[in-house]
Amino acid sequence: MEKRKVNKSVVIGTIGADAHMIGGWVLQKTFKDAGFTVAFLGAVVPQQEFINAAIEINADAILVSSMYGMGLLDCEGFRGKCIEAGLKDIILYVGGTVAAPLELDKNWPEIERRFREMGFNRVFRVSTTAAEVAKTLKEDLGIA
Repeated sequence: MEKRKVNKSVVIGTIGADAHMIGGWVLQKTFKDAGFTVAFLGAVVPQQEFINAAIEINADAILVSSMYGMGLLDCEGFRGKCIEAGLKDIILYVGGTVAAPLELDKNWPEIERRFREMGFNRVFRVSTTAAEVAKTLKEDLGIA
């Protein structure tokens, strides 16, 4: 992916009690290579920390990762907190193993629907590549 400044910024991290970081590192590198300013918060990040970072860097999007299967619980109320903080229009993405693995295999449309009802703009399966997420965000921001 070629490096070029796109004048857009993102906040990336792993939400809740989830301690995985490899996906976040991959996303961080991919988004930096795509020209984004990136605030990578690491793992075990509370909702409010995502919001504070988004305000601090004037982020265009927040990308929440969850691999331990509790994403539905960890992300509940997140859009509302963003709105309360003045981030009504921020793009919210979530990805990874966002629900219990058996639930994902059996019922992906329902999982996706539940996250969309919670206010997430996009919900990505664990098999989605970082490059696909960066391309999608550029399209959603009208800079593709």
